[in-house]
Amino acid sequence: MHKVLKVSGIVSIGLLVSLLLVVSLNWQRSVQLYRTITLFDAEVIVNNFSNMSDISSTLTIKKTGPEYKFGHQSKSLPSNFIYKGENKVMQDYLARSSTTALLVLKGNDITYEYYYQGTTEFDQRISWSMAKSFLSAVFGVAVEEGHIQNLDEQVTHYVPELIGTGYEDVTIKNVLQMSSGVAFNENYKDFNSDINRFGRLTALGGSFDEFAKSLVNEREQGTYLHYVSIDTHVLGMVIRKATGQSFAEYFDEKLWSKLGTEGDAIYITDSENEPMVLGGLNILTRDYARFGKLFLDEGKFNGKQVIPQDWVKASVTPDAPHLIPGKRDSSVMDLGYGYQWWLPVDADEEFLALGIYGQYIYVNKKAGVVIVKNSANINFMKNNFESAMEAVEAFRAIAASS
Repeated sequence: MHKVLKVSGIVSIGLLVSLLLVVSLNWQRSVQLYRTITLFDAEVIVNNFSNMSDISSTLTIKKTGPEYKFGHQSKSLPSNFIYKGENKVMQDYLARSSTTALLVLKGNDITYEYYYQGTTEFDQRISWSMAKSFLSAVFGVAVEEGHIQNLDEQVTHYVPELIGTGYEDVTIKNVLQMSSGVAFNENYKDFNSDINRFGRLTALGGSFDEFAKSLVNEREQGTYLHYVSIDTHVLGMVIRKATGQSFAEYFDEKLWSKLGTEGDAIYITDSENEPMVLGGLNILTRDYARFGKLFLDEGKFNGKQVIPQDWVKASVTPDAPHLIPGKRDSSVMDLGYGYQWWLPVDADEEFLALGIYGQYIYVNKKAGVVIVKNSANINFMKNNFESAMEAVEAFRAIAASS
């Protein structure tokens, strides 16, 4: 009897530990879900955008090698700029668009750098969809190295798991250019939208790959610019399959380790530790500037060709009517599109990486300028993303005065 009681006690303790573990895990997931749902609330958005590793599961890619140093040549911002024929006060615009960081790079010199709303130069700031441009850069290396033979190949040639999904028969190039024809609702204000379902999956646990398999086709590929964030994840799947490496390994080897970064790269991940390549990158503002300089210098960094020059050019050149900047019958803004880069209306050797809520890497080759703006702008999506158009005019004024 004594032995039975002893065993029963051990079993009870084991059950109690298991129950406590389940409760703890569920509590953690509940907290994570709540913080995800309230991620963009006005009172917490600034702090959240600098501390995503407190909210989501993450993977860290360490900085390596010597830090690449910028020079410094301070210069004031222009006091005003013109938008839609109206004179706008620059500092009013920066406040109104909830800027958290602004950095201007002219050549190799930082001419302006300021951090707002209690944030600092050491904040690891969320990229949101600026991460797509980083993915594109790495993809270009995989093409040059022969891992990916032809952009006209179907994605299922490399990722057969996507056969029977919305990505069946879709070419790599059409996925690169957000012209996959896949149905996707990217409305952050719609609780039941695809992008918000994706966010809840990230919080509660699940596979980005499996989410991609759940999508269906809605129109002919290569004819219509429809922004589908999961397109970028599919490109990440292609990289993994084609190279035989994890995305984090390939990203580090081919890009991150070559930029002389000051900080680590932190990616939000799914429950399988797969990076959110479509928007989960968190880095320092100056490291965003280093990436911008890489594209300003046609793929070279510190004298070495990191990204193929031809890929850089193709990435920022819209090559089909539906990708040209200007008014279009589409839910996206009037900017044009390349390989995961945006092109302004009336672009004059300009292009930009762009993330929701006002994240920008603006490159003006003619002026030799890179501008990084991090923001927590809850009004970013109003009036068909008009804030992005205003940002371009502000950047043009800054570039012209640099």
